[in-house]
Amino acid sequence: MSVAHADDADDYSRPTGESYHAEKALPSGDFYTGQWRDNLPHGHGKYLWTDGCMYVGDWHRGKTMGKGRFSWPSGATYEGDFKNGYMDGKGTYIDSSGDLYRGSWVMNLRHGQGTKSYVNGDCYDGEWRRGLQDGHGRYQWKNENHYIGQWKNGLMNGNGTMIWSNGNRYDGSWEDGAPKGNGTFRWSDGSFYVGVWSKDPKEQNGTYYPSTSSGNFDWQPQQVFYVDLSECVVCTCQRIPVLPSQKMPVWYGSSEQSSSGNRTKNSERPRRRSVDGRVSNGEMELRNNGSGYLQLDDNAESNRSSLGPLRIQPAKKQGQTISKGHKNYELMLNLQLGIRHSVGRPAPATSLDLKASAFDPKEKLWTKFPSEGSKYTPPHQSCEFKWKDYCPVVFRTLRKLFSVDAADYMLSICGNDALRELSSPGKSGSFFYLTNDDRYMIKTMKKAETKVLIRMLPAYYNHVRACENTLVTKFFGLHCVKLTGTAQKKVRFVIMGNLFCTGHSIHRRFDLKGSSHGRLTTKPESEIDPNTTLKDLDLNFAFRLQKNWFQEFCRQVDRDCEFLEQERIMDYSLLVGLHFREASFKDSATPTSGARTPTGNSDTRLSRAEMDRFLLDASKLASIKLGINMPARVERTSRRSDCENQLVGEPTGEFYDVILYFGIIDILQDYDISKKLEHAYKSMQYDPTSISAVDPKQYSRRFRDFILRVFVEDT
Repeated sequence: MSVAHADDADDYSRPTGESYHAEKALPSGDFYTGQWRDNLPHGHGKYLWTDGCMYVGDWHRGKTMGKGRFSWPSGATYEGDFKNGYMDGKGTYIDSSGDLYRGSWVMNLRHGQGTKSYVNGDCYDGEWRRGLQDGHGRYQWKNENHYIGQWKNGLMNGNGTMIWSNGNRYDGSWEDGAPKGNGTFRWSDGSFYVGVWSKDPKEQNGTYYPSTSSGNFDWQPQQVFYVDLSECVVCTCQRIPVLPSQKMPVWYGSSEQSSSGNRTKNSERPRRRSVDGRVSNGEMELRNNGSGYLQLDDNAESNRSSLGPLRIQPAKKQGQTISKGHKNYELMLNLQLGIRHSVGRPAPATSLDLKASAFDPKEKLWTKFPSEGSKYTPPHQSCEFKWKDYCPVVFRTLRKLFSVDAADYMLSICGNDALRELSSPGKSGSFFYLTNDDRYMIKTMKKAETKVLIRMLPAYYNHVRACENTLVTKFFGLHCVKLTGTAQKKVRFVIMGNLFCTGHSIHRRFDLKGSSHGRLTTKPESEIDPNTTLKDLDLNFAFRLQKNWFQEFCRQVDRDCEFLEQERIMDYSLLVGLHFREASFKDSATPTSGARTPTGNSDTRLSRAEMDRFLLDASKLASIKLGINMPARVERTSRRSDCENQLVGEPTGEFYDVILYFGIIDILQDYDISKKLEHAYKSMQYDPTSISAVDPKQYSRRFRDFILRVFVEDT
């Protein structure tokens, strides 16, 4: 990253806002020639770095913005749209080997529709996500074999068709680049084979139908994997050596404007407008203000926000560890014993195409766990109990669908580390428990909620299978512990994915429904911390997503709301977590349970390039999905004092770079008689449109309208 000192006496003699042609030889050895305004490149210009990188194109206040061409010393080039220093928009990239990509880009990544022509003669035309083939696309090899269908993370995945140059073809399901699941292989002579495909010969099953009586009866399906597909290798994309956004210079040397409109030279560094809408010295700072808060404040004297600086407290690990002596210690032991038994029990391989009988409410297994152990259960120190698995085949298949490894699942829930109980039960009276690694959340359930989940399970399964990017809660298991003895107490619980399982600290969290009655946090300001879940009337941000992400978000919200409406579900909400990138630290590459805070009055600064490297780390790119680890911007908003129940505040022009996490939670409340009575009662006291308890159709429409007002496209 270049630090460009651009002091020039001529700059201070010109009125503010005047553009002129300039040539700047910088102390770093870099060179700029082109349009110049207010001591920054502005207009068309060329920048040459000492390492041989060069940019020629449009600039806006010191950043590459508009049309331009970036070239690397290796011979690689990019020509197309730039935005805030990133390759963003439509553009063509030719790497040093000669491979060519022409299509859409988002923040330096191939994302959207694009065509990749490889120097060996292969070609891909289709959808990309996060730099890899993902979505629908066509790949043609130089030998004229070609595949048309779905892709995921750079591999053939989903429904697709492979056609070989000799006329043979395969139509069916794919997984990780190979046939998996139901499919048909056809020969050019009319013979075909129909069955369930797998690289594991034990899972392969099907029937061969010859076109004539003299068919090839010696043929084996495994030949498709090891012979027919041996030459159908998908080429990888060469890594871009240095990202243009990492080369952007920080411009030092401009100065304050005098009251006469001309500049007055002084010894201060220039202060540019930061992403949060305030003025900064070119680097983003995080200060400890001595009160335990982390304050996003570039420079106290330059903070122009009438709302004051945004204060961020360091996040702490949630919950109380359940150790011996805790009132729920035995329940935790029972739960862990039951999970270990359920998941570890041998079971035949299951297809994703489940039979209707798997969803039968009567499909459940009871297992008795005596303290001394039995033929099927180990001895244990807890009291005797019974364990019930609801629809075990369905939830085992859901874990497979969500790519949950059975061993990791058991280790998270049943390992040596104890669960953590969240400090207070939810509004429904349910208790929540977190695994020590934060991956899974366990919620106790009422009988009515259990019935709702079992009733909607077939539709839920079909929905999450059809919508890879669904925002609805992921369910991994539904169980019941029945304590023996006089109490005969039953505890039902569901295991869900934890939306905020991340190495990033969650600095703000919001629970959004789109209603206003009772949607304000009752805690006093002094008690609100990063673990406090704020509500609709506490919301003071608008969430800005890149164009492709925003379009995908709108589509998925529509699909999820339609599913919930059809299942007569209401009272759900969108849980949103924000991690402010300016509160990241250089040394926090390894995940931590909470934010690391500086001590004393020390400052920690992250340059733009350092944050790009942190965000665009290869291991993190693979984890970026809709609602998970998503880079975005938020704009701070402010409500009018004369409008008490204003749901969406007025924009302030104050922006922050964030990483977003969000998903739809609490999806087990149907519109039953209690909710109908609640609606009737509250409608007589309050505005009927402001209350949460409304019928599913109205709830879905209101929720969708509100969410699409606070989530907008970042233009």
